[in-house]
Amino acid sequence: MASLSGASIYVSKLLGAMYDHIPFDDGDVIPLGAIYLHALNTPGHSPDSICVIVRENEIEKAIFTGDTLFIGDFGRPNLRENIGNITAAREELAKQMYHSLHEKIAELHNDTQVLPTHGAGSLCGKNLSTELSSTIGKEKQSNIAMQPKSLTAFVQELISDQPFVPKYFEQSVTLNKKGIGSAATILNSLVVDSIHCAGCTRRIDKAILIIDTRKQVDFRKSHFSNSYNIMDGTKFETWLGSIVNPGEKFYLLAYTEEDAKRLAIRCSKIGYESQIYGLLTTTYGEQSLPDCNLIDFDTDNKKYIKLDVRNTNEVNQGKIFTDAICIPLHQLRERLYEIPTHKPIMIHCAAGYRSAAALSILSQAGIKDVYDLGDCIVEYSKKLMQ
Repeated sequence: MASLSGASIYVSKLLGAMYDHIPFDDGDVIPLGAIYLHALNTPGHSPDSICVIVRENEIEKAIFTGDTLFIGDFGRPNLRENIGNITAAREELAKQMYHSLHEKIAELHNDTQVLPTHGAGSLCGKNLSTELSSTIGKEKQSNIAMQPKSLTAFVQELISDQPFVPKYFEQSVTLNKKGIGSAATILNSLVVDSIHCAGCTRRIDKAILIIDTRKQVDFRKSHFSNSYNIMDGTKFETWLGSIVNPGEKFYLLAYTEEDAKRLAIRCSKIGYESQIYGLLTTTYGEQSLPDCNLIDFDTDNKKYIKLDVRNTNEVNQGKIFTDAICIPLHQLRERLYEIPTHKPIMIHCAAGYRSAAALSILSQAGIKDVYDLGDCIVEYSKKLMQ
């Protein structure tokens, strides 16, 4: 944005940014006519976190709260323990968050509008609201982070049951400090290759991972070897950056050329555009996977090894199968050795998206007799939990 517009980048000096920028910390102000932007250092989510207060005619109108205060939630403190210009243990960052929220943000006028960085679905908090804005007064009433409590109780609440950390987060912190060139240069150089016959597959490097973004039903019918089925969906980037390692090359396979290019742009949102080895479309595949026999599974599920790939905090709220082996999807590639293979394996998650990816990971690892409950798990879990 800076290179396209000529605008300056304002960041906290604590970030240690290696690109051209203007330090923006407590006491610093950017005048915009009658509006003034005031920097507010709010360590907690990260040591260099800032919020930006908007004042008009000396009246607080809004605060951009970044990853500090969300609607109904607050930023997690466990992403900067080992990376960044300044590192801090999660307990120390949680203490800093307490002071940022209760001694700085809470002091603003109750009518001040709260505008956070993230909404529902973000892994930067636990239970973010679907609302897009709020006020300081509303958050004081309903947000657990803003309720009166001791520092010890606040820290315990903040560090417990946090979501997992995707693999790409560490790389993102480094890129945000170092800076990066325009993603458009890489994205514009990508060419889509259509693979529609056996002979065409010679153009694919078999040593490179393929991220197949098609629906699971089509992936099961036909796909290429070395393919992972990470479906085109609202959390595509999250799961791509949780399964694929930073620096790991991959093909991106989609239904159409337009889909492939659109998904490549989404890869750039997590800094993975340089890892795309090529774009593919196909109506051909070398391998297939069988559908699960739900009747057989219902008749005697003890014949199956159950693999639960939900996140740890979901499993802690209740296992669907008491004898299931629980390995979160983001750890599955590294923990395949823990899965017994003397029985057929039935995979499940909460709705079918993650289990589709897990099925492809096990299959490409050479594990045989693997099945996926898919979206059947929704009704099946209701029955089991009654």
